[in-house]
Amino acid sequence: MARVKRGVTSKAKHKKVFKAVKGQWGRRKNTIRVARQAMEKAMQYAYRDRRAKKRNFRSLWIQRINAGVRAEGLTYSKFISGLNKSGIKLDRKILAEIAYNNPEAFKNIVKKAQAALG
Repeated sequence: MARVKRGVTSKAKHKKVFKAVKGQWGRRKNTIRVARQAMEKAMQYAYRDRRAKKRNFRSLWIQRINAGVRAEGLTYSKFISGLNKSGIKLDRKILAEIAYNNPEAFKNIVKKAQAALG
């Protein structure tokens, strides 16, 4: 049986790692051992931050809604409570977008929520 030489497969594996760490600084981009560690760490950060991104955006939406609602003399929690009682089914992303881009329409929503709190 012929002997298997691993050069081709090693080269392919290394190429995959080097492509992933392209653009990094120093030995991280051209030494396989360091590059592999850098890639693994980058993947950990990416995994973690895909989840953190969702938290950060929700937080931003709540801040924007709160700012818009306080201008109308209401608190965020009372506003959300009023929305639920009035049966308005808008999520925080859309509410924040309306508060940011269309304050007049947002005022109408706040008035309806206030009326439901009554």
